[in-house]
Amino acid sequence: MAARLRTLPASVAPVLVGTALGARDGDLRPLAFAAALAGAMLIQVGTNLSNDYSDARRGADTEDRLGPVRVTAGGLVPPRQVLIATWVTFGLAVAVGLYLVAVAGWELLLVGAASILAGVLYTGGPKPYGYEGLGELFVFAFFGVVAVTGSYFVQTEQLVWEAFALAVPVGLLAAAVLMVNNIRDRETDSRAGKRTLAVRVGAQGARALYAAMVFGAYVLLPITWLAGALDVWVLLPALTLPLALRLAAEVSARTDGPSLNAALARTGLLQLAFCVLLGAGVLLSG
Repeated sequence: MAARLRTLPASVAPVLVGTALGARDGDLRPLAFAAALAGAMLIQVGTNLSNDYSDARRGADTEDRLGPVRVTAGGLVPPRQVLIATWVTFGLAVAVGLYLVAVAGWELLLVGAASILAGVLYTGGPKPYGYEGLGELFVFAFFGVVAVTGSYFVQTEQLVWEAFALAVPVGLLAAAVLMVNNIRDRETDSRAGKRTLAVRVGAQGARALYAAMVFGAYVLLPITWLAGALDVWVLLPALTLPLALRLAAEVSARTDGPSLNAALARTGLLQLAFCVLLGAGVLLSG
């Protein structure tokens, strides 16, 4: 429950896109791909555990929240055990990262350290950025730009502009996952002093931002095709647009916890489906 395994598509999806582009531009490194995938998932699980521990300490996870029960605040697991699990998980991520540094370059050491630090400081530390309305920005950066370009670098040991262009729609959908989560928790977060972006812009503003993030991914999708870098196959994710339209309508209209929990899960699946199709389109463009 504390690891929130259902959120893992957010870490898997960008690795698939970056690796697909890397395989297109060179030979696939299967072990490096597996390590990048494992590292991304471990960092996300560590972040989730850290979030569970830190939010409970700050009183953000109250009994009246609409989301699933958190194990620390709910008394299901002692806080010390959650904290130990957090650092064990991050320790495993470091071990995987050291392998990637050995096979692809020292630059990945900086990427891994920054990713773990961002995971801890999301709700931990003296001034957590998740409490200041910066969560979506950091998710866009680390589950979009960093994850896609880092996965590409693992395969090729270089960076190209196409990796950054593909990372933008991926990051927007990752940010949309967090946005719908924060829309659901807006009222309880506000009472706990957690000034997420949804709290800062209000209910209607948050729903508008969610729609902008989701549809922005589709608007920016054709960039690499229009620039002549990739073939029209890169537009395959447009097949998921009907799901995006339904989700935007649902998030706009519903305020109850079960509906928003379902929208959260489906937004994660939308991101995964979008990225699977995007990765397939990149490979077909070769």
